[in-house]
Amino acid sequence: MGIEDLHADVAIVGAGIAGSSIAWWLTRLDPTLSVVLLERDTGFGSSSSQLSASSIRQQFTTPVNIQMSQFGLEFLRDARSLLAVEGEEVEIGLTLPGYLFLASPAWAEALRAQNVIQRAHGARIELLEPDALAARFAWLNTADLALGALGAGVEGWFDGPALHSAMLRSARAQGTRLVRAEVSAFEFAPTAPGASPDSRRVTALHLADGRKVVCGQAVNAAGPWSRRLAAAAGIELPVHARRRTVFVLSCPTPVPGCPLVVDPAGFWFRPEGRHFIFGTTPNPDADDLPLEPNLAEFDEAAWAALAHRVPAFESVRVERAWAGYYEMNLFDHNALLGLHPGFANLWCATGFSGHGVQQAPAAGRGIAELLLYGGFRTLDLSPLSVGRLAEGRRVLESNVIG
Repeated sequence: MGIEDLHADVAIVGAGIAGSSIAWWLTRLDPTLSVVLLERDTGFGSSSSQLSASSIRQQFTTPVNIQMSQFGLEFLRDARSLLAVEGEEVEIGLTLPGYLFLASPAWAEALRAQNVIQRAHGARIELLEPDALAARFAWLNTADLALGALGAGVEGWFDGPALHSAMLRSARAQGTRLVRAEVSAFEFAPTAPGASPDSRRVTALHLADGRKVVCGQAVNAAGPWSRRLAAAAGIELPVHARRRTVFVLSCPTPVPGCPLVVDPAGFWFRPEGRHFIFGTTPNPDADDLPLEPNLAEFDEAAWAALAHRVPAFESVRVERAWAGYYEMNLFDHNALLGLHPGFANLWCATGFSGHGVQQAPAAGRGIAELLLYGGFRTLDLSPLSVGRLAEGRRVLESNVIG
């Protein structure tokens, strides 16, 4: 054993928002636990946590996603004190004007059906007919709309990089070690004859610099790079790095009271300080593209669609743009959580498909509960079990943006 080898009860690969949340909850619930976060880029220059548009909503169509966002909202409301270190509170800029999902006549009934599910699970989402939309948002073109759904007071956005930084700092203050390292291989205990097919056990993580981390439990929270990490353990994980460009727009005309708007044409926009940000799903949507903004995505067609919905946006200007990765779970576009089938101590927290920052508080608590107690105690996240891949069981979520 090399003199620089590390030991940990739990080794988490990836110190983005998901990994940091797991570490934070583990060391909060059990301060005696030895936890190490392994992160190849401790500057987080390409981290999805630092490049996210950082919004939170309850307008999902599956109960588990609604519940995770409700838990996340309460966490964000209390983050100032929860993540304080040595009395220094944090500010994450939570604002809750709501998401406004707009529906054409063809989609109005689907939006009504979704609202029934949301309200049944405590999500206070208001349905607005075209006249009500026009009265509330005078800047909105409602001529081709049949319905809107607004979650004012329970949906909005926040400073995601600030949340990530504060959670990581607090986790470290609770005893978590952050180690700059890249995991290159897994080491497994020998499998005894006649052993259970689910008994394969990770004993150490080998690092690219020659060290290794001897651990009792290992967690794959590597985000867009989790598929590559899983492959090193012989696991096929359908999580793909998909680039998303976010455009920063300026508009000389006021657009008062603007929520985050999701348009039937397939784009979204929201205020960001004195500006607006805008995004859409690229076509084609290829894997592992370089993290450089694709300025061509805001073309004449995108501008025309945006200006059609908000006539004031006829005079918008693109000020700048950035790009980040969605860790897109192509199996069903929902998070993959829990113990990998075939393993006794290799866990998964990835595949959030654009929902990772808002779902991280709930996912982190859930994985911590599995590790510490052997089951969920706060929210039942079992519908998102990574085991559903082998079962062929999809979580059917209708409201996936991007």
